[in-house]
Amino acid sequence: MSDLPRKAVTRTAKLAALPLGFAGRATWGLGKRIGGKSAELVAREVQQRTADQLFKTLGELKGGAMKLGQALSVFESALPEEIAGPYRAALTKLQEAAPPLPARTVHSVLQERIGEDWREHFLEFEDTPAAAASIGQVHRAVWHDGREVAVKVQYPGAGEALLSDLAQLSRFARLLGPLVPGMDIKPLIKELRDRVSEELDYELEAQAQREHAAEFADDPDVVIPQVVHQADQVLVTEWIDGIPLSEVIVEGTAEQRDRAGQLLARFLFSGPARTGLLHADPHPGNFRLLPPVQDAEHPEEEGGAVGSWRLGVLDFGTVDRLPGGLPRTVGNSLRMALEGDAAGVYGLLREENFVKESIDLDPDEVLDYLLPIIEPTQVEEFTFTRGWIRDQAARIADPRSPAHQLGRQLNLPPSYVLIHRVTLSTIGVLCQLGATVRMRDELEEWLPGFLADAAAAADATAAAETGEAGEGADPAEAGETPEEAGEPEGETVQA
Repeated sequence: MSDLPRKAVTRTAKLAALPLGFAGRATWGLGKRIGGKSAELVAREVQQRTADQLFKTLGELKGGAMKLGQALSVFESALPEEIAGPYRAALTKLQEAAPPLPARTVHSVLQERIGEDWREHFLEFEDTPAAAASIGQVHRAVWHDGREVAVKVQYPGAGEALLSDLAQLSRFARLLGPLVPGMDIKPLIKELRDRVSEELDYELEAQAQREHAAEFADDPDVVIPQVVHQADQVLVTEWIDGIPLSEVIVEGTAEQRDRAGQLLARFLFSGPARTGLLHADPHPGNFRLLPPVQDAEHPEEEGGAVGSWRLGVLDFGTVDRLPGGLPRTVGNSLRMALEGDAAGVYGLLREENFVKESIDLDPDEVLDYLLPIIEPTQVEEFTFTRGWIRDQAARIADPRSPAHQLGRQLNLPPSYVLIHRVTLSTIGVLCQLGATVRMRDELEEWLPGFLADAAAAADATAAAETGEAGEGADPAEAGETPEEAGEPEGETVQA
């Protein structure tokens, strides 16, 4: 009953046709230039046609193709406006929906995974999916106890399709590079492949969601739906209403955009500190902006609301496990960069293998490379815009720029790959929102090492604990992770 693998030949043919399409459009562009059109105008038309085919194909195929499309969609704000404009609507659609599976297939999965009597678990079940994404689709239903629930059903054969698609896409990753300046697509595809097994495991997802729901149960700003039931390839959680972040991006008010941006930043930094887990799939389809809680006693009164807009968070299929929260090195190096301590930043980057032993760089040049990227942390509040992120992407993508040359010499250790991608993706969404965010507030509250006094106290405690462990102690007993004790080399950094 595997729908996706059954179409493997068709899927491979569609994906294989993408690079052929790219080459064909390049030839078409050359013909246009010979015919008298300017190189700039022809290049723009070729990029627009390429992007249109790419995202149309990725959206139709679900699986790994859809997953890559969602990952790329959060970087839409980094694209030049003349390219991004024509297919922004297609990107937004990728974040929220894909062609659904037939109802009979959904029923078969529920019957196989929950039981012949699966309908007895529900008072109501809507056959038309409320949302469809890369490896599963969500149906709205009413659980037998009266609760409104979201029923996530995994596509049959999704794992095979994911791995097959991503293997195929990696073969021509270089051809996709120009669509997102400054980003190396191949490591992104590799990292997505590495996460496939975890995302397919709904038991792991249910566990991560339960931990988040328990920690944020009384939080006034962040709402995590409770897990109601979990079975192989089926996950039932509480339903939450709200405005999808993709809609806030398109037509939200300034208040909604700023509030969504602030809470998105807060969740990024507070989640690991509070749960030891990093939600690692921050595309807009996984977030809802929920209205303020109404005052039950005086709902009719003007402004009859308590608190402010809240952020609903969905889909915990991909998480990074960070028992101590975000690495202290991130906070320490960020603080030192803001203080202008080039030598200190460079020393930390060397210790963590961001700069390999075989590489020698000028600390001041490294600091100059970092300062524009960390601009949002230099002020009390910062307005994220598409123009700002385009400037950053252009600065790093231009082979002639010093930033590009320096960035190629930096390394990204494996333990930071997911943190790096999540941070970049979140910044991409903030720029799509055009949100004004008090980023420093969140860093001071949640990022280890960012505040000097707190960092000094923590370092003193760590030094004392290390001393107690004694020489020759096991690295794990001394508070050192296996990765820190002997971490393999990672990827080249591409901001």
